[in-house]
Amino acid sequence: MMTALYIVLAIIALIVLLALIAPKTYNVSRSITINKPTHEVFNYLKYIKNQDEWSPWKKKDPNMKQEFTGTDATVGFVSRWEGNKDVGTGEQEITKITENKYVESQLRFFKPWKSQSDAYLTTRSVGDNATEVVWGFKGVNKPPSNIFFLFFNMDKTVGKDFEEGLNDLKQILESK
Repeated sequence: MMTALYIVLAIIALIVLLALIAPKTYNVSRSITINKPTHEVFNYLKYIKNQDEWSPWKKKDPNMKQEFTGTDATVGFVSRWEGNKDVGTGEQEITKITENKYVESQLRFFKPWKSQSDAYLTTRSVGDNATEVVWGFKGVNKPPSNIFFLFFNMDKTVGKDFEEGLNDLKQILESK
């Protein structure tokens, strides 16, 4: 009986220790330079519906169900999706727009697990005809679920998707 108690206490102690050392926050982003003026790039990026053209997740499920509420490119616009196991179910809501600088949105995932992140797209002029675009998202890992991130490299996994999407974005915008 005492051995079982010690084993249970050891498991609880291990979980507490892992939760204490596991990452509490995340911030994943990637950037690319697009050979177009900032106002042109930003005017394309602020429309969430345009993400269908360059989003790596749209490629993973081109048949995902989508629903939109509000006016695209304005605060309060919501894009909802329900897709396969690669894209899950969730919604994205525009929360702040600063013209020619950034679009902030909140990502709310419902499946395969519940989470919430703050997403952002920023633009910065790096020349007369060049714009740096940064695409990223950040959030909080609440214990004990943060233990998962000791074994899952979000920067590597999601970063790869961001790189793919930004390369497609560059190709689309530079071909216009």
